[in-house]
Amino acid sequence: MERFLKKYYAITDRKQFRYDFETQIKRMLDAGIRMFQLREKDLPSGEIFGLAEKVRNLLQGYDATLIINDRLDVALLVGANGVHLPSKGLPVEAIKHKFPDVIVGKSCHTVDEAIKAEREGADYITFSPIFYTPKKGQPVGLEGLKKVVDAVSIPVYALGGITEEKIPEVLQTGAYGIAGIRLFIK
Repeated sequence: MERFLKKYYAITDRKQFRYDFETQIKRMLDAGIRMFQLREKDLPSGEIFGLAEKVRNLLQGYDATLIINDRLDVALLVGANGVHLPSKGLPVEAIKHKFPDVIVGKSCHTVDEAIKAEREGADYITFSPIFYTPKKGQPVGLEGLKKVVDAVSIPVYALGGITEEKIPEVLQTGAYGIAGIRLFIK
């Protein structure tokens, strides 16, 4: 499973992209990003499906992983590697029971949520916000991240307000990798 989990994990938000969607994904691939979460919450099902197919096709030929945000149906239909669930999303164990080969990630904001996600069978978690991020609540800081990393044995991706300069100190906590939106769209 971990061969699909890459150190840098880009989450899409086309509204923040500097280029058209396809060009932005290609630029991230050229920069070495090999894990993508399609997260365009405002789009209707048909458009999410079409965009997921486009991303899947763009990733072909790269050793890249495609995760679909909160839409197991779309992930299965396009042959994505997995699905990422919000903290109050579908139960991880239900997905893992029916689809054991699907990578399942979970958004977590507390140590208890991280422990619960691991217990339910999540393959990895994102933990946020590490640093200040607009509209995302009180940052947990590096100490909060370290507590989560120490509490679970599954990979933890740090998310939220991470800049290129902060990556080394974030990884020193033992976090498996870095997830982000703005960080990877330069």
